[in-house]
Amino acid sequence: MDVAGSGLLEITAEYEAFRLGKEVDGALYREADAQWFRAILAGVVENQKIVDPMIRQALTEDWPLSRLDSTLRAILRAGVYELMKREDVPVAVAVSEYVDIAKAFYADDEPKLVNAVLDRVARRVRGEGKGKDAL
Repeated sequence: MDVAGSGLLEITAEYEAFRLGKEVDGALYREADAQWFRAILAGVVENQKIVDPMIRQALTEDWPLSRLDSTLRAILRAGVYELMKREDVPVAVAVSEYVDIAKAFYADDEPKLVNAVLDRVARRVRGEGKGKDAL
């Protein structure tokens, strides 16, 4: 949505029709629960004014949210939304899944960043996490 400037309905329809469970540029996208996917995207859009500040607080001062590329921002936004609003999803499951998503796009330090940010957010919003308490 950041890159294309498209709306929520257009993006969800495109992903469901052309990406989820499909082969794209030689890579096979895994099947996903389309209803869950729509709920996460809608939740991120609806709650972005509270999600983004939560991410900013978990990042270091020298790495503002605007410095991250759009894919990494999207991964963090979805993960933070789940941690904040989907208490039915255990912290360890949410963090692990979003780290795995980051690994699908990045080979360097980005998955570690996703892990660190989501862990900090989990400690703040759910009182759970693996890292140190100092933020």
